[in-house]
Amino acid sequence: MSDGFLTEQWTVQLMVGDGYALVLHGDADASKLGGTAICGFSSTGMVGVIAASHIIRALDLEQMGTVLDENFPAMALVQESVPKHPVRVYQGEDVGVFTSEIQFPGTYDVKFAETVLKWFVEGGFDRLIIIDGVVPNEIGEKEEGDLWGVSSHPLGRKALAAAGVSRMKQGIVAGVAGYLLSEGDRRGLDITALLADCNPMYPDARAAAFATEAVSELLDREIPLNELLEDARKIENNVRDMVERSKSMLPAPEGYDVSQSQDDPMVN
Repeated sequence: MSDGFLTEQWTVQLMVGDGYALVLHGDADASKLGGTAICGFSSTGMVGVIAASHIIRALDLEQMGTVLDENFPAMALVQESVPKHPVRVYQGEDVGVFTSEIQFPGTYDVKFAETVLKWFVEGGFDRLIIIDGVVPNEIGEKEEGDLWGVSSHPLGRKALAAAGVSRMKQGIVAGVAGYLLSEGDRRGLDITALLADCNPMYPDARAAAFATEAVSELLDREIPLNELLEDARKIENNVRDMVERSKSMLPAPEGYDVSQSQDDPMVN
């Protein structure tokens, strides 16, 4: 079995190599691949997967295939009554998206990155945009802003400047995004990472909205954000409610006799 897209007996196509197997659907047309590739994983603040999922919905992209491996957890993610594998690829007009809706251990990062590279290169894409979240003050030296960009190629850096995305000047990018950037530099590929400041304690839809807005600028294509911003407000309100409820459940200070606090409105 050689590398590349292979047509098997059941018209299922495979992309194989150093990464995981990417199985294209039987009715998928590999000739439609190309344009700008986007990937988002379930990492810090879930920024990448939230943004990728929103882009898929907003641009009405079609699922092209699934990434499979015997070591992946056996599960189906049910969305609008339709079961799906957690790692999937989508394609639309000049835009492709690679996303994983569950979080894998860091030991999977390199192989996932190699899978993305295989899809990117063999799919004939021009550039790759990675969306990820970062914890503020952990990214290193940077310009002011809530979103940072770093690119492996002069064309990518020029595009970031034109889109008004602040540059990461010095620091470390870890995980799948870091590996892809390094390989982009080594292999002369146009690979860009958009890194949004986020809260790692909950799914940060607002940070995902910042990143998606930058993707819209880089694509020169409108991606509506209303739904994503509404999700952000709902998540933030839920978090505030949880914080308020947790305050009322905190233990009394040491030495404080709750039974003597008859006038305390918090004591029934």
